Amino acid sequence: MSARDETDTSVVMVKEETGMGENGNFQRAGTRERNIGLELVRVTEAAAYAAARHMGRGDKIAVDQAAVDAMRNALDGVDMAGVVVIGEGEKDEAPMLFIGEEVGNGMPPELDVAVDPVDGTRLTALGAPGAIAVVATAGRGSMYKAPPGVYYMKKLAVGPAAAKVIDLEAPVDENLRRIAGAFDRGVGDLTVIILDRPRHKEIIDQVREAGARIRLITDGDVAAAIQAARDDYDAAHVYLGTGGAPEAVLAAAAIKCIGGEMLCKVWPRTDEERDKLKAEGVDLDRIYTVNDLITSNDVSFAATGITSGELLDGVEYIGRGARTHSVMMRSRTGTIRYIEAYHRWQKH
Repeated sequence: MSARDETDTSVVMVKEETGMGENGNFQRAGTRERNIGLELVRVTEAAAYAAARHMGRGDKIAVDQAAVDAMRNALDGVDMAGVVVIGEGEKDEAPMLFIGEEVGNGMPPELDVAVDPVDGTRLTALGAPGAIAVVATAGRGSMYKAPPGVYYMKKLAVGPAAAKVIDLEAPVDENLRRIAGAFDRGVGDLTVIILDRPRHKEIIDQVREAGARIRLITDGDVAAAIQAARDDYDAAHVYLGTGGAPEAVLAAAAIKCIGGEMLCKVWPRTDEERDKLKAEGVDLDRIYTVNDLITSNDVSFAATGITSGELLDGVEYIGRGARTHSVMMRSRTGTIRYIEAYHRWQKH
């Protein structure tokens, strides 16, 4: 039985956070177009329960391969003419989900597609919390395509309350004061998520000196940026540091739906890399906003938990099936849906 067939037998419970007017009445979306995000959830579910079979077994390659195979298979069933913009690598580096690969069944609409079958491959291999499977789509030609050689970006992500006060070029303590002011609280009440990397020692020291709290993570900066941007989640307020450029676009897709902001800037790892990018005409001084990374306002984002974390619960296998926990977002309406699904391998 294929991953798609298995998902067809799922029982889904949906909690819709938005889509209601201030008076409590349901607000029509104003469009007859289908919500492709609900189809994308099936894709991330398939990747998640394929990858989770390898949880804690110490094999990152097996984790990634299982998720890639399942996600690619599930994407074939989505009604879209998609082109992978953020994927597993260039065509000669990845057998599937490579940049430029056509996905979907070829029907309208024409979309850019960003995928990360496992954001947190090492987390899954170790059985550590916080790994997710992620897919995002936007109108064709609207997603940022990182030039060759651009691997990392400096990032600063916040939610709607502080979206207009951050400055990527400002000192860390200045940004934290501005963010605290937007939340009407002291800097000591803020929690900053930072990837635990040697390159972040100076940032960590500056945050500590400013008086804010820190949550260090080993991997999974897409989920971290989303947590910092959510206005209904008060356990984190800022995501700060350098991380992967592809993950920046995926996080931007979610933040565009949530309504926060993320500022990014290309970050060369070495002087040699900096010189090479400059020679190729890459603007190393440009600061990208969420709207620069994704220009379309018709964005759909879906993620499913692989291992349980702060954002989503992980996959649970229950003999004849599995339970999954997913989030689906849509920028056009601002709707966020959390979906708990029970997938039955065989229907009685």
